[in-house]
Amino acid sequence: RQVAEMISEAKNPVIIAGNGIIRHGAEAELVEFAETINAPVATTFMAKGVIPSSHPLSLGTVGLKAHDLVAFGIDEADLVICIGYDMVEYDPAYWNPLGKEKIVHIDGSAAEVDTRYIVEAGVIGDIKDSMHRIAARVERDPNAPMKKLRQKIVKELNRYEDDAAFPVKPQKIICDIRKALNPEDIVISDVGAHKMWMARMYQAERPNTCIISNGFAAMGIALPGAIAAKLVYPERNIVAVCGDGGFMMNNQEIETAVRLGLNITVLIFNDNKYGLIEWHQLRHYGRKSHIDVTNPDFVKFAESFGAKGYKVDKAEALEGI
Repeated sequence: RQVAEMISEAKNPVIIAGNGIIRHGAEAELVEFAETINAPVATTFMAKGVIPSSHPLSLGTVGLKAHDLVAFGIDEADLVICIGYDMVEYDPAYWNPLGKEKIVHIDGSAAEVDTRYIVEAGVIGDIKDSMHRIAARVERDPNAPMKKLRQKIVKELNRYEDDAAFPVKPQKIICDIRKALNPEDIVISDVGAHKMWMARMYQAERPNTCIISNGFAAMGIALPGAIAAKLVYPERNIVAVCGDGGFMMNNQEIETAVRLGLNITVLIFNDNKYGLIEWHQLRHYGRKSHIDVTNPDFVKFAESFGAKGYKVDKAEALEGI
């Protein structure tokens, strides 16, 4: 009753949905809950797809350590409803730096708390049942909050879909990946600079269709992850999205994929360096150190295993491949 009253009184509530939604199989209930209380939903990296990106209440993904449009939406909220959320997914220090947000925690286990995550009220139990019982008690204005913010986010996500510049912009690459795949197809993101683009820009329509290693963030996950995904879902298209650094850590698994006859696609963002580490070095120290690498010819490398290799040499080429 307390939580329902807080939601009813809030003018701009926002939901942060975490990976617990997927673990509890509560995706449909989340969408129904958001629609009932008329609150927009931001997802963590590991919860992409729990609400379709095309849904009018979807704000996309939160988790970049930057003040982007989604973070702005949380700033403007007068109530943050965290559902299935774990602090390791996105430290509250980034989305609640002043500790001023009024927070509700809904999960199967009690919240961890710190100076940036002080819970006003917590509902502990089955997530599906909790959302159903709370929604039944809420009285909300039917006008969609933050509608204009969603429009700005959608415009930003699609800004470069027809960009013809070369080298190809990461935003354009991700738009092309999304166009090429069905809603149920799976992308596995490796760890590196490209992971930030995938996490923010890739518009997942279903849960577990964009897998991102977070927390320990293990480089090299994408290729073996794609092999596993294809073994589990042979009928789906599977794409491993890698940086050159992450790919080179487990590149030998191309042999496994070829030997098992698995039809997967490996897309490599190639900048001949550890780009994310370079960014952190420049940000903290103003200089870079030991981040440049020398890569093989990836087309010949693929062919040496009996796979097919392609090099994208113009913006419009990727979608054609």
